[in-house]
Amino acid sequence: MRTSHKGFAEGLLFTLNIFIVVLLLAGDSLVVPQWLQPVGRLHPLILHFPIVILLLAMVMEFFRFRPEFANEKLYQRFTTYLLVLGALLSSLTVIMGLFLSREPGYEGGTLQWHKWFGVSVAFVGYGIYLWRNTAGYTATIAKTGAIVTIFCLTLAGHFGADLTHGEDFILAPILQKENRKVPIEQALVYQDVIAPIFETKCQSCHNADKMKGGLMLTDTTAIRKGGKTGKLFIPGQPGISLLLQRIHLPEEDKKHMPPVGKSQLTDQDKMLLYLWIKNNPDFKKKVIDLPATDSLRTLASTRLKPAESTEEVYDFSAADDQDIKKLNNNYRVIYALANASPALAVNIYNKSTYSVKVLEELDPIKKQIVILDLNKMPVKDADLKTIARFENLRQLNLNFSDVNGSGLKDLASLKHLKTLSLAGTKLNPNVLGQIIAIKSLAELAIWDTGLKPADIQQLQAANKKIRLLSGFKDDGKPLKLTNPLLKNTSQVFQQSFQLQLSNPIKGVDIRYTTDGSAPDSVKSAAYKPGIIFTQNTVLRARAFKAGWLGSDTVQFNFYKNTYIPDSISFLAAADGKYYADGAKTLINKELGGTNFGNMKWLGSQKEMAILMLFKKPVELHSLTLNTMRNIGSQIFLPAEIEVWGGADEHHLKLLANQKTAAPRKEDPFAIISEECKLKTAGNVSCIKLVIKPLQKVPDWHPAKGKPGWVFTDEVFLN
Repeated sequence: MRTSHKGFAEGLLFTLNIFIVVLLLAGDSLVVPQWLQPVGRLHPLILHFPIVILLLAMVMEFFRFRPEFANEKLYQRFTTYLLVLGALLSSLTVIMGLFLSREPGYEGGTLQWHKWFGVSVAFVGYGIYLWRNTAGYTATIAKTGAIVTIFCLTLAGHFGADLTHGEDFILAPILQKENRKVPIEQALVYQDVIAPIFETKCQSCHNADKMKGGLMLTDTTAIRKGGKTGKLFIPGQPGISLLLQRIHLPEEDKKHMPPVGKSQLTDQDKMLLYLWIKNNPDFKKKVIDLPATDSLRTLASTRLKPAESTEEVYDFSAADDQDIKKLNNNYRVIYALANASPALAVNIYNKSTYSVKVLEELDPIKKQIVILDLNKMPVKDADLKTIARFENLRQLNLNFSDVNGSGLKDLASLKHLKTLSLAGTKLNPNVLGQIIAIKSLAELAIWDTGLKPADIQQLQAANKKIRLLSGFKDDGKPLKLTNPLLKNTSQVFQQSFQLQLSNPIKGVDIRYTTDGSAPDSVKSAAYKPGIIFTQNTVLRARAFKAGWLGSDTVQFNFYKNTYIPDSISFLAAADGKYYADGAKTLINKELGGTNFGNMKWLGSQKEMAILMLFKKPVELHSLTLNTMRNIGSQIFLPAEIEVWGGADEHHLKLLANQKTAAPRKEDPFAIISEECKLKTAGNVSCIKLVIKPLQKVPDWHPAKGKPGWVFTDEVFLN
């Protein structure tokens, strides 16, 4: 029986190796039928077996001729079986790998190295098995064969890891001792934020050796050039940029990038690429050149090192927890700067409760206070004597206090004071000497203090290392106003809506329109508190002020929603990848914005059906569905919307059936409210909403013939 099993294994091993030779000779002409592709995809699963078995077999083969093992039948027989099993599994793994290599996304130099070292493992293992029982097989040959096999096995694994996880995956901890992160003040947007995404998620298929689709993502020139299908991106227009179209396609789509099986982009990766393209890609711009509130800068900062650490090692012990707890109250907040740090920060609030006693009460923790914030508190110069007791103080904020500078001499004893803020105070120019006496200062805020330019120059000359924050320097050129800000927490209202606009610059005149036109400074209505809307409104606003350039025009959409269902549920749910908070997403009064991947939108390529129930019947006249159109990402308006209503879910009548126009290639990105006027048939207690996506994407679209996506974030019932 043992002999027949062995003979069968040997015959199978011979057949498999001949098949490998045939597959290798077939080369690029090899086409793997679709039904056989799952066999190839078992390659990553099964390859671990021959690795372990062959390693063990080769170690035993290496010591086979030692005297204590040479005549040990069990040792010899066990080695033989391990070797034939390892060779069989290696041959099967190679065949599966050759099948897998014919699928899209597998090509290039790394693949060739992986393939040939893998084939070498199978052939060398089979060769050793055939040779080992002949007269010419010696201990030297056995050891050499074992070493060669393990060498080939190691390199095949190394290149296989590179294919799966990226270049130098195994050696990365040695070759890159430190993460590539750089301090935010040195970082470039492309080089240090965007390029790492390409390197880890894209360059395995788009490099000099492997230009899939004619696209190379290893240098800026090639990125600007694009590939066979055109430019990679259109600056400032993410909605029609090929890069974003491909990464947002469904994973099962053949054109989805990265291909299935490769490491996929995270939602944050996608958002960074979107913002980079939206901001007109610049390959040399620094992150800190972006506005402080810019979304790209905010998101990029999470991937960069913060500014070089200036964390101090303090020479004082921590304060008593009971003292801190006792001193914390509703007008004074005390907190540690960091976990396990003895340093404390203190913020004082509420003008009406302030007195110097509020500072004197801090005496039990005076050694631990390193930051003291008294912004807009009625602090007097006499109070600075009490502050001077906080011997380890590093930062002191006296902005808009009642200090005039006559008591600043008391702060000279604070040898660690680095930052002093006096903005908005009315300083007497005679106190310059007292400020200069504070030798430890590194930063001083003195804007809007009444000091003249000559006074400020004197301060700077006396301490050239100090950084003076003296406010805006007028160069004669008009500045552009910041945009009007919306203070309302929600843009969805039930009965009426009181508009609340603001601008951080005093004296600004905010003008607005509700007819879709751009506001001007003369004809458009002026914003005043108390403006109330009772219907859906699209408001456009702009800020104006004499001597300034007008702000950009901003748009705010306000939606009336008279009725809120008592319960809402799916009859046919959204896609799992775009499920947000389930059916409740449609009535949470939170608009999804422009990013459909932020978990605030419901998305599907199939029909969605939603059931809404009311405890008391409502007189419903319209249903408005807020939707997105983003053609570049295969997102279209609903092809059809059905609204059914009745007393319960078993007695429903069709109240509205609305179809949208066929999509056009030039349709821009937009958030659009589709209003359905209802054929009212009395009050209703139950509403069924059916949202049908586009069944076939038009031929002019890269995803032609496939179903479109439909996205919605809110439903309004009136």
